[in-house]
Amino acid sequence: MSIPRPPKPAKLVIGVFLNDKNLLESLQNELIAEFGQVDIISQWFLFDYTSYYEPEMGSPLFRRMFAFNNLIELTSLSQIKIFTNEIEAKYSKSGKRIANIDPGYMLHEKFVLATGKNFAHRIYIGNNIYADLTLIYQNGEFQTLPWTYPDYADEKMLSFLKNVRDKYVADIKQDYK
Repeated sequence: MSIPRPPKPAKLVIGVFLNDKNLLESLQNELIAEFGQVDIISQWFLFDYTSYYEPEMGSPLFRRMFAFNNLIELTSLSQIKIFTNEIEAKYSKSGKRIANIDPGYMLHEKFVLATGKNFAHRIYIGNNIYADLTLIYQNGEFQTLPWTYPDYADEKMLSFLKNVRDKYVADIKQDYK
């Protein structure tokens, strides 16, 4: 018989992509006000894996990733996604987003993103939000899955996420001595 145990908290990771890099400071300030200080910030990534967002957001699109210092409860991911959707709506112009904000979390064994879209591999987590198992961590590296978004399979992104995972592992060791 399995004995239910509470999960360890996770490292909050939020990706932002946008056309106007000057908007990032305002978005970053809103995220910090809600979730606390940032541990790790990625370099800028050119978001050129799909043209799906260009009609709404223009091009070129740039992505920046943030990993936050405070660990989160896994059950908070749906509320975090609702909050980031509200920021997207706040900055929208003429009904079109000018920023896309993707929250997720890092655990020892996986990286998970939140989404409002259902699909076969996504699990409903409440508040009309689903959890997308994006990457798994095995044998010392991230493994992509058939549905992993191409930008999350990029070597630069995987390197950033490895740094986030390393920081998370250190945080958990410190908190669970």
